[in-house]
Amino acid sequence: MPELTLRRPRRAPTPRAAVLWILVALGAAAMLFPFLWTVVTSVTPGANLGQSPSLWPEEPSLEAYRTLFERGGFGQAILNSVLLAAATTVIQLITSSTAAYAFSRLPFRGSGVVFAVYLATMMIPLQVLIVPLFAQLKALGLIDTLAGALLPSLASAFGIFLLRQAISQVPRELDEAATIDGAGHFRIFTTIILPNVRAALATFAVFAFMSSWNSFLWPLVVLRSRESQTLPVALAGLQGQFTTQWDVVMAGSIVSIVPMLLIYLLAQRHVVQGVASSGLK
Repeated sequence: MPELTLRRPRRAPTPRAAVLWILVALGAAAMLFPFLWTVVTSVTPGANLGQSPSLWPEEPSLEAYRTLFERGGFGQAILNSVLLAAATTVIQLITSSTAAYAFSRLPFRGSGVVFAVYLATMMIPLQVLIVPLFAQLKALGLIDTLAGALLPSLASAFGIFLLRQAISQVPRELDEAATIDGAGHFRIFTTIILPNVRAALATFAVFAFMSSWNSFLWPLVVLRSRESQTLPVALAGLQGQFTTQWDVVMAGSIVSIVPMLLIYLLAQRHVVQGVASSGLK
């Protein structure tokens, strides 16, 4: 005879749970509305932001996207942003992970003070450093080059803090066992530490790429020619002094948002796990 299974009856949601779901739905709608409006405006020819927002275009068209890429330099700006963000992410992963390993596994006299001072640099705004950085890069002949835009972002205090927190949670017994087997610091770092902090590495990679991708002020200062501009600077150039094609501007905004959205969706699980394991709030 077939076994009978008893299923618990589903309980109706409590009034408190219903209110929470309604608040969450309203919050999600409020956050998604600007993005939806941007998409609709980008496919609405001759859109005017002075009018009340419309969520359904009367005659949708992709003409704004064609106009966007027909303008000289926009495709090059996307390529420049991709190259700069990728190089920044890779270099910061290397410098931050090695520095975090040193602070976590190679204690030295005054390491706590050095780490605290290094973290204090996060409090210094970029606006304070622009003039001395510009003077240094001008002396090195790196103005209007991607190398000049990349140089100030070779290291990240936030990345060192995040990865140090993750490395500190890896059991030291693994290091001791590897040392007994004859492993040195390089082998311990590459075969034990890095595999155990993959979530934190993925989290920091997303943050580093996003920070470089959205950077506006420093590329605006150091990159002068149209051929070396990055995407945020090129987007700012789409707005005219007297008239602005808002459908083209919004099309450029969508082009700049989509890559970051895809990267976050692909790395979402690692981001949540990395933030949780690193103790960030």
